[in-house]
Amino acid sequence: MVKITLDVDGMACGMCEAHINDAVRQLFPVKKVTSSHKTGKTTIVAESEPDLDKLRTAIEATGYRVTNIQTEPYEKKGFSLFRK
Repeated sequence: MVKITLDVDGMACGMCEAHINDAVRQLFPVKKVTSSHKTGKTTIVAESEPDLDKLRTAIEATGYRVTNIQTEPYEKKGFSLFRK
């Protein structure tokens, strides 16, 4: 799995976050997508890395500007009541 973090310029409210999240979900098979207008970031978790140029184009088509993209491996953190 991979985690993609995008710096997105132009988000001002919760509806802006929803527009970006919907655009990503409609075009890419993602496990999770969250956006924050306060931090100006969108985080995507997916099984495999999507085409980053298409991702940038999809978000910029909604009226926002992607200023940076970072990718890193993603490992789901387990939860245990009985840690050793």
